[in-house]
Amino acid sequence: MADTVLDRSSRLRPMGMAAWLNVNVQYWKLASMLIAAAVVLPIAVLFASWLQPAEDVWIHLAETVLSDIVSNSAILVIGVSVGTLVLGTSLAWFTAMCEFPGRRVFEWALMLPLAMPAYVMAFVMVGLFDYSGSAAALLRETTGIVLPSIRSAGGVVTVMVLAFYPYVYMLARAAFQSQGRNLTDSARVLGMSPWGAFYRIALPMSRPALAGGVSLAVMESLADFGAVAVFNYDTFTTAIYKSWLGMFNLQAAAQLASLLLLFVLLMIYGERRLRNRARYVSAGKGNRDLRYRLAGRNAAFVSLYCSIVFVAAFIVPVAQLFSWIMETGLNDLNKRYLDFLGNTLLLGGMAAAAAAIIALMLAYTYRLQPDGLTRVAMRIATMGYALPGSVLAVGIMLVVVRLDQALVTLINVLTGLTVTQVLTGSVVVLVIAYVVRFLAVAFSPIDSAFERIRPSILQAARSLGAGNWQILWRVSLPMLRSGVLTAMLLVFVEVMKEMPATLLLRPFGWDTLATRIFEMTSEGEWERAALPALSLVLAGLIPVALLIRKTEQG
Repeated sequence: MADTVLDRSSRLRPMGMAAWLNVNVQYWKLASMLIAAAVVLPIAVLFASWLQPAEDVWIHLAETVLSDIVSNSAILVIGVSVGTLVLGTSLAWFTAMCEFPGRRVFEWALMLPLAMPAYVMAFVMVGLFDYSGSAAALLRETTGIVLPSIRSAGGVVTVMVLAFYPYVYMLARAAFQSQGRNLTDSARVLGMSPWGAFYRIALPMSRPALAGGVSLAVMESLADFGAVAVFNYDTFTTAIYKSWLGMFNLQAAAQLASLLLLFVLLMIYGERRLRNRARYVSAGKGNRDLRYRLAGRNAAFVSLYCSIVFVAAFIVPVAQLFSWIMETGLNDLNKRYLDFLGNTLLLGGMAAAAAAIIALMLAYTYRLQPDGLTRVAMRIATMGYALPGSVLAVGIMLVVVRLDQALVTLINVLTGLTVTQVLTGSVVVLVIAYVVRFLAVAFSPIDSAFERIRPSILQAARSLGAGNWQILWRVSLPMLRSGVLTAMLLVFVEVMKEMPATLLLRPFGWDTLATRIFEMTSEGEWERAALPALSLVLAGLIPVALLIRKTEQG
């Protein structure tokens, strides 16, 4: 009688089948290497594009917009860095270390702008405060005050700061809470002022968290396309889009993308160097009940400050979207909208499932063989989130075009059929881009779920004769269910909001909610962009709610 695995009473798989399913660990490791290679290949192709410089396009760019692109991007980086650092750090300190009216609401409400895509906030602010906007017109009629043009560097930076300050806020708040009051109180006893204790004690200890939050905010602003397009503010992302779809020069777009990618990689390297060099020992678990109690004008000022930020970053945009939807009378809630929604859901579902499966395989491979090579492959495979969507789209398209040429030649020779393209312009390419871009988003919750499984459970299954596939499928996966579902949900929402990669890679006719917003805002039809925008905001609230719950439990 053949031996069975895992459960002798079940008699599900004889030993011969188990041997077939028990893939050697080296094959798992090889799979992780291939996944890492899939991330590296588009990057390598981008830098290889400089072997054939697009001289004519570069001359044209140098004579027209190149100086503006560089200066605008520099202004954006500096403005977003300073703005998110000041806003996020101050809000984090008040909600983590001070007691004032409304604190319990603000500590989670100030995270809600994460659900608001920057391009949605951008067109709402332009629709309100442009010269012909409702808010600007009302202010002129009632007070005679004429607002400066919002379509400026200041307007772009303001919108980006309001959209991305939660990255700094979340990390800084966690850092301040871990510190507690012990060290700052000791500094006060030694004669420091409250500002001195904050500046010389609390702030330096939180420097790694602040650097991480600011880096995330800056990378998101550099990767953004929709918001800067609304403001007609030329950056590297708009130049990439125009070079590809305006000049029809993929080579020039690749070279611009490589410059943007080089800057992003330098930022990542600098941020990690700063984290490695700035290691601080926590002063112990912070006591959340020992907050500085504010009273009188100080309490009123902090409450007002938090209220203004929350209203400007979340309440006003959401209220305006509702208002525009009511003005159109839900006329856009028709078959076309349902098609946009269906395409968005389908793409999100396919990408979420694929990313979760690959992330599960990566995390499991690391448990099977946690050596240095596997660790490097895991880190490379999950670096796609740092790549701007436009950069990734250009790199993947270059790879796909060359692969398509080989496939077309092979098919024509073998079958005699006249085939012009196989992968180019297909949904498969778009899903691949999503998976590479958001694999890190899926990997984090799955890896965390794996950490909660005791190794003894897996060892017991192996001692009963189970192979690697069976341990994963019948033992690990049921215990990883919540982590896998969370990963799929996070990727799903990220795909719904992704604009640059979708615009550049989508098949003909495959419009989504994000591309619909771009189409309507490009024509200045803010009201018609409101319904898909509000749909994305409501979808974005789901992962934000999960994040709020996690921080409260932590």
